[in-house]
Amino acid sequence: MCKNVVLAIDLDDENSWSSALPRAIELAYGGALHLVNVVPDFGYAVVGQYFDDGAESEMLENTRQRLHAFAEQHVPADILSSCLIGHGPIHSEILRMAAGVEADLVVVAHKPGIKDYLMGPTAAHVVRHAETSVLVIRN
Repeated sequence: MCKNVVLAIDLDDENSWSSALPRAIELAYGGALHLVNVVPDFGYAVVGQYFDDGAESEMLENTRQRLHAFAEQHVPADILSSCLIGHGPIHSEILRMAAGVEADLVVVAHKPGIKDYLMGPTAAHVVRHAETSVLVIRN
């Protein structure tokens, strides 16, 4: 059992949570499960110019609503849980939020593929830089 388990999920990718969520729930019994989703930063001029003013705020609010709905649907009522929304580089935000809740464990899903050899996946960044244990669930 862990006091604080952080589960990083992508609401638009079922592979990011379908295998990892049951394990995170199991490990969080008696403690707390913190669901983490990160909205990328639009701050780069090259990216930001393609979005209307307020699009970033709208996306953050939409993500907050979706994450809470996800938790209501998928996390058992007897599990203490919270929903955390990050904003910025995904791996950095996962680690920042894990530190913020004093996580004992970070759970991430990972499906290895050819792109992993070209650019490091989020799971690899989290594993390399985490100050706590990380459980990588392979899909």
